[in-house]
Amino acid sequence: MNRIFLIGPMGSGKTTVGRHLARRFGMTFCDLDHEIQARCGVEVAVIFEIEGEAGFRERESRLLDELSQRDNIVLATGGGSVLNPDNRRLLRERGLVVYLETTVDQQLRRLERDKQRPLLQAPDRKRRLRDLAQERNPVYREAAELVVVSADIPPPAMAARVEKAIRRHAQEEGIG
Repeated sequence: MNRIFLIGPMGSGKTTVGRHLARRFGMTFCDLDHEIQARCGVEVAVIFEIEGEAGFRERESRLLDELSQRDNIVLATGGGSVLNPDNRRLLRERGLVVYLETTVDQQLRRLERDKQRPLLQAPDRKRRLRDLAQERNPVYREAAELVVVSADIPPPAMAARVEKAIRRHAQEEGIG
């Protein structure tokens, strides 16, 4: 179990909890969206603006393929990266997929000041997040080997909760 892939919607804690989780396991942390931005030299919003969502998703899939082959990694995926069936298959084949499940209300609180996310640029953010949840939550559940409910607790405590769930899962599966 040297590859842990965090999936879930924006605001579920993939990046924040992922950093703490990587430290707890002594692994490297990587955020897929941040890596795309670093390689392109522009924000995700600019890529969406220039190439559209389809162009962004293509970049995302190529980089996901590369990063998911690294050992000793906790990888925070983008919220929409699992929409592509090939990406879901790739993640399941290469590591442990953990879904950080959250509510729309939690997302709204956590993303209150966020002005960068292209899919969040909508007049009614709650409705937008609700629509995305309706579309994506079943896909997250299907893709994940392990589901951990994201709680309103400090990130280190949430990382400890995820670590405990992963260790319990590994023990049950006889891996580790």
